[in-house]
Amino acid sequence: MSKLEPFIPPILPPEIDYLELITDIGDAREELGNLSGSLIHPVINPQLLITPLLTKEAVVSSSIEGTIATIEDVFRYEVEVSSLEDEEIRRDAQEIVNYRKALEESLSQLEKRAIGENLLKQAHYILLDSVRGSRKDRGNFRREIVYIGKPGAKIEDASFIPAPPEEIPELMKNWESYINSKKEKDPLIQIAIAHYQFEAIHPFLDGNGRIGRLVIPLFLCDRNMLPYPILYISEFFDEQRDQYIDALRSVDENSDWSRWLRFFLTGLRIQALRTQKSVLEIVDLYNSLKEKVISLGSVYGSSMLDLIFIRPAVNYPILKEHLGASPQTIYNLLNKFEEEEILFQVSDRKRNRIYIFKALIQLLR
Repeated sequence: MSKLEPFIPPILPPEIDYLELITDIGDAREELGNLSGSLIHPVINPQLLITPLLTKEAVVSSSIEGTIATIEDVFRYEVEVSSLEDEEIRRDAQEIVNYRKALEESLSQLEKRAIGENLLKQAHYILLDSVRGSRKDRGNFRREIVYIGKPGAKIEDASFIPAPPEEIPELMKNWESYINSKKEKDPLIQIAIAHYQFEAIHPFLDGNGRIGRLVIPLFLCDRNMLPYPILYISEFFDEQRDQYIDALRSVDENSDWSRWLRFFLTGLRIQALRTQKSVLEIVDLYNSLKEKVISLGSVYGSSMLDLIFIRPAVNYPILKEHLGASPQTIYNLLNKFEEEEILFQVSDRKRNRIYIFKALIQLLR
């Protein structure tokens, strides 16, 4: 394939040799099953696991595209935008929050609509709201040629030129039909193929990587392979960035599906193992603090503990809104949570000080 020629991927589905992938599929499925089992905790609200892990994925997926905001930055940004002095960090935090909102909204839509054009365009519209790329045909498939290469490279130096815009409607129609089909022998192979095809089509002017990665946990939930969208492969893709690109290109250039599928299945297996570890660490942290908080003797203590697992940065107005307690009760709880080294102040002003749940944030780094 000439570097100057747009690449039009073949129509799905491709021919796949399942026999040579049996072990890889089995290993990935086993760890996904173990992860699902680790989520059965009668004493902890699943939302206390979902929200922090979802935010971590949003940070990692966005960092692949160049953002530098940390997970603590994001949580602080959600308390008060001005708590972040650096303008670039503020912009990054908004992009990350948008990613999480796009995933949450897409998940809520799964009961009403299939994974397809409408859902993707809505996610794209949310993703680019008020951030870099917001003027790049937000919420619409692209209507011009794009190319991938080093920063500042001209099209003749591109490493990859996706399909021309006039091909996108039919290619995405085929993609939507394939990802919602029940004919593929294994859903893990199906989402791996769908991810490759989406990145090859590159249907949007901006945000293709993030939307493509966002689809993976959506699909796993839609197929009941996970009860909650807490397995994210962005961390693996980021760590293995060169191998990720090489594996994708091996399909473009040599129709080498086996290499790409093995890479993807390995990523799922590794991230399922890592997420199991994260889930256990979060549950252990919660259980270790639960008894301590109960001993404080406040009827609002447990509710405040649950809240800081979902929002690991808080201030008085947030606590007032969610707990509904008197001002004195809230200030007393803040003092006790500080004394127990559960919360730490990160602002020294007199009013609406910001407190962070340092132990959870450290687990998510």
